[in-house]
Amino acid sequence: MKNYKIKILIILGLVLSYSCEDYLNQSPESVIDEVEVFSSFKNAQGFVEEMYASVVAYEVQAHTFQDFLLGDDGHVNREVKISGDIDAGNFNAVISDSYSYFNNHLSSEYGLTGTNSANVDNINNFNRQRPGLYDGSLRGIRKANIVIANIDLMVNASQEEKDVLLGQAYFFRAFFHNEIMKFWGRYPYIDRVLIEDFEIPRPETYKEVALLANEDYKRAIELLPVDWDNETYGQLTFGENKGRLTKGTAYAFQGKNLLLAASPLMFGNNGSVNTYQYDTELCDMAVDAFAGILKLADQGRYGLASWENYDEVFWKTATPNAWPGGTEYVFSAGGGNQDQAERFMTSGVNRDIHGSISESISPTHNYIHNNFGMSNGLSIEDDLSGAYGTPLFNPTKPFENRDPRFYRWHIIDGQEVAPKATGVDAQHRFAQLWYENTSNAGIHRRTIFDNKKSTTGYMWTKFYPKVDGEYHSKWNNIIGQYSGMRMHMRLTDVYLMYAEALHASKGATTAPASYNLTAEAAINLFRDRAGIPNVHPSIVGDSNKFMDELRRERAVELSYEAHRWVDIRRWGLAHLDKYKRKLALDFPEDRTSFTERLIVERICEFPQHYWLPFEAKQTRIYEGFPQNPGW
Repeated sequence: MKNYKIKILIILGLVLSYSCEDYLNQSPESVIDEVEVFSSFKNAQGFVEEMYASVVAYEVQAHTFQDFLLGDDGHVNREVKISGDIDAGNFNAVISDSYSYFNNHLSSEYGLTGTNSANVDNINNFNRQRPGLYDGSLRGIRKANIVIANIDLMVNASQEEKDVLLGQAYFFRAFFHNEIMKFWGRYPYIDRVLIEDFEIPRPETYKEVALLANEDYKRAIELLPVDWDNETYGQLTFGENKGRLTKGTAYAFQGKNLLLAASPLMFGNNGSVNTYQYDTELCDMAVDAFAGILKLADQGRYGLASWENYDEVFWKTATPNAWPGGTEYVFSAGGGNQDQAERFMTSGVNRDIHGSISESISPTHNYIHNNFGMSNGLSIEDDLSGAYGTPLFNPTKPFENRDPRFYRWHIIDGQEVAPKATGVDAQHRFAQLWYENTSNAGIHRRTIFDNKKSTTGYMWTKFYPKVDGEYHSKWNNIIGQYSGMRMHMRLTDVYLMYAEALHASKGATTAPASYNLTAEAAINLFRDRAGIPNVHPSIVGDSNKFMDELRRERAVELSYEAHRWVDIRRWGLAHLDKYKRKLALDFPEDRTSFTERLIVERICEFPQHYWLPFEAKQTRIYEGFPQNPGW
């Protein structure tokens, strides 16, 4: 996506603060000349581009070891920083740590002085110098409100140009509220440019904020195009419009906003939580929203990637350094600095193999064991129950007969990873992930002598290039041709959320009036793609068990894409032992025995550790802004 650049906009929004008071209580006239900004479509779109630049790329907007998997799915090989603080229940450190994507990186001035100044002209070039999620979202909300308030100044613009500017502004106003709400909960809906009086009480429920966001998404759907390349204004950046907002984007996020609001945690409103209890009214609304983008998929605008082409979603592109996503692409934070992208892409693999300076995020054994099931389509738990036929899982051979996605997105012990490694490096040809004790382990497994290796017995490769059967490595340097990218939304996620909302409201086998697809059929799309059997009929017939299976499918398909921490919280599960225990799998070199070992017992109490706390000064701006429970 090409950035419009106009000098007047470089200054906008560079006064940074975590304080809602300092940032929002600022007259727009003191920063910009609205008449000049809205004098032409090009200038106004340049202003809108700054909202795109405030979208946080979770995977590259933290420190160099890319500490972005915050649920039960990953373990960073240094038990510090963000995921470590979350595991320890130390959320106050999370909201103040400059290494987190929630906050401004190292208190950067974002272009005010020094070497950072060049990055403001192309803020996509170095994601870590974007504002953090909280501050950036406030910036985005304010800018959206400025566009909405000043659209009538555009006397020289066509109606289509005004519509697309407004459509983007309404979308971003809702989206940036949602970004804050995912982590902090209910938040005042700021629907005007705040100059002096901004004493907006914190809403009583998440739902009432979500419904206000829903209205903005509806406006965005009416105003945004299906495809920028087909519009006159889109010809200015023809062929480079992939990252721009469209009707499909707005439908997808409208549905997500409603599903999150309907989820058990939000439905319980910090009271008691029943993981199978949803707000069915909101679920029905979410289903209808998702139906909007699924109909566009049926028309050819989007499409699920095939198993053969699935790498195109994550890293593989026909053109070097192009955006991935393929036909599943809906929305992302954009491209970025290639070095940062490569650190993200290699973050699941031992640095001795790839040669990058990236630290490692090891997939936890508990996450893999509980979610990546068997080739018969069953979870390991269900397979071992014997209720569905002869079990395939053999505890003495845990890497055999698994779901094909287990092999596609993981490196396991003994797997060939660097066939071109020779001489002294030949020891790296095969993954050595065995572990007996802290001083006796495979060379790719962490010991007391080296903390830059796998801590769990696995590596993950979802965004890691593999061409002609061979991974990127120091001996097969192919990574520079690709730019892996984690998307905020892709079509697989849409189908999964559609199925969840539909099942919560109408069950597994009933299609809604808005779209002819049942929840069962939606989930089986992914089973068919991976080449495993459909969901077992007895599971489909048990409402709670089918919801569990749907969630397991989501954990597999969206593994390592930074959705997990939000999911286990919104489902009201994060405080249960199953989701608090991070495990490693230990076994000797000859793999004659396998032992689960606890590496982290997460501290998570309900409801305290379900929401990040606000900084104290945020809650002291005015009366009526209470802190989150437990803080």
